[in-house]
Amino acid sequence: MVKFRGTVKDFEGFDASSDAQTLYNAMKGIGSDKETILDLITSRSNAQRQEIVAAYKSLFGKDLIGDLKYELTGKFERLIVCLMRPPAYHDAKEIKDAIKGLGTNEKCLIEILVSRNNQQIHALRDAYKDAYGRDIEADIVSDTSGHFKKMLVVLLQGTRDESGVVHADLVEEDAKELYAAGEEQWGTDEATFIMILGNRSVTHLQMVFDEYEKIAEKSLEDSIKSELSGDFERLMLAVVQCIRSVPMFFAKRLYKAMKGLGTADNTLIRIMISRSEIDMLDIRECFCLLYEKSLYNMIKDDTSGEYKRTLLRLCGGDDDLAGEFFPEAAQIAYKMWEISAMSKVQLKGTVRPFVGFDASSDAKALRKAMKGFGTDEDTIISIITQRSNEQRQEVKQVFKSLMGRDLMVDLKSELSNNLRRLVLGLMMTPAEFDAKMMRKAMEGAGTDEHSLIEVLVTRSNQEIQAMCAAYQEAYKSNLEDAISSDTSGHFCRILVSLVQGAREEGPVDLERALVDAQELADACNDDSNAMETRFMSILCTRSFTHLRRVFQEFVKCTNKDIEQIIKKEFSADVKNAMFAIVRSVKNQPSYLADRLYKAMKGLGTDDRALIRIMVSRSEVDLFNIRKEFKDTHDVSVHDFIQSDTSGDYCKALLLLCGGQD
Repeated sequence: MVKFRGTVKDFEGFDASSDAQTLYNAMKGIGSDKETILDLITSRSNAQRQEIVAAYKSLFGKDLIGDLKYELTGKFERLIVCLMRPPAYHDAKEIKDAIKGLGTNEKCLIEILVSRNNQQIHALRDAYKDAYGRDIEADIVSDTSGHFKKMLVVLLQGTRDESGVVHADLVEEDAKELYAAGEEQWGTDEATFIMILGNRSVTHLQMVFDEYEKIAEKSLEDSIKSELSGDFERLMLAVVQCIRSVPMFFAKRLYKAMKGLGTADNTLIRIMISRSEIDMLDIRECFCLLYEKSLYNMIKDDTSGEYKRTLLRLCGGDDDLAGEFFPEAAQIAYKMWEISAMSKVQLKGTVRPFVGFDASSDAKALRKAMKGFGTDEDTIISIITQRSNEQRQEVKQVFKSLMGRDLMVDLKSELSNNLRRLVLGLMMTPAEFDAKMMRKAMEGAGTDEHSLIEVLVTRSNQEIQAMCAAYQEAYKSNLEDAISSDTSGHFCRILVSLVQGAREEGPVDLERALVDAQELADACNDDSNAMETRFMSILCTRSFTHLRRVFQEFVKCTNKDIEQIIKKEFSADVKNAMFAIVRSVKNQPSYLADRLYKAMKGLGTDDRALIRIMVSRSEVDLFNIRKEFKDTHDVSVHDFIQSDTSGDYCKALLLLCGGQD
């Protein structure tokens, strides 16, 4: 028997007539008793609500949903009315709204069709026909196109194998076919992706994904991101995410619905209603696993009034308050670390060496752009953002040889504000730029701890050692001494350990990984000082490859994820540093995408952080960061920069960004 994982269930002692009378009394006269309405409706299952609708019409000769629409307003009215519909009719209404009028809400179509089982799909088709007198497949076909349309049609058949039977020989065959259809050839055979991902059973596909990672040395999600595009890419990623974990898919959807300015209320309402009697407890666990707060508190901070109270009732509890970590979430955490350990993502920058490069020609063009009255910023931006750092160093040297002038000094005098900071950053060597960023993070009143953490966590040993040498050369002082005088306690010790540039670089040692995992598990029983010391000794010294296996085994030892432990047991800068290490070990482009998002979200822009990431990652992994950014935040880095910056500064950043995704 499947364990119930919803938050709304049948009400004991249910009496449809009594409930109908209570709702009638709550709405008669002037005004309405909203508290009674939300309290009653959220504490009854959907099947019981349908009985109440029937009883209301029998007792009072009125339509309950019509009365609720008349008495209530705004998002609260929408939420309550949606709760009163049978699940299949609610899905049908959402699909209808997604395709009516100008434009299509592709995200809504994707969310519903990838997450419903065969029985739910068939019920949806029948409900759509009954409610609108139309065929849902015909309507979706007329409103979509290409491979996106074909995959939606496959999903609409509701014929996915649900037997749970796995044929071992077919697993390897499917994995090889997916690899041959994408990574192994020029172009992509989309039909193979559609056929396999649209029809095989969940259990079978989970094994196919594991086999695919062995063959491709990367996850299927990473291959989809590099091989597909647009709505079809988003659809196939959603299919893979739901095959891996439906609750995880919905946790991400809920987070995207509430993060940043404004709330996607339709998405929030749809998910909270549709999952409240299915897997809301699992979604809550996954939400806690992925983000730094409970779903309950995210809703609480993002909504208000009766609308908020109704959503919180559907959510069913505050996991931050409970402080629990459930076995289901631990299994998902283990799988996430396993995927991270197996994947070998090819890192790609957005700036490459310029074909036909001529340092003398560039030097002359830059001099001309800065000579006389006014400055030709477009020429400066075009040259500097489209040359590799090595080529820029050549231009700088030739500029001095030809003109007898210092290019950096000229640029500094001709440009201003953020454009000047960006261009000067691009003209430094990576080591000089990192040294400058470390200096800026510590000078003046206060310390930018996040900058110190970001740089030291994401640089290789060689890069850290080069940065230390550049710091000594530029500022005639030792970087370690500067860090020691500007920070304190365990946070200082973590940074000093990292700035040695002595992290191990070998492959995973399985026997040692088991020992390290147990050491971390045992440390969880120590006092805070001892725990921080033992965590630091492993997290700051072991190779990233080794740590991925350690964190995977840690889940086995404790039934908890290392990120959850860090959030719960550590605080302030120590927590931020440890968390940054873990995030970088799991997926460094994802960590930097999150840093980039934080630099631009909300009121005001952290231009120093924006410049630091765009300059330092443009030749390393900015393409990967862009992909992670889009996947997590549903908006491209390009569009975010365009809406958050302006003028020549914006132009230069967009050229570095290298594309719109």
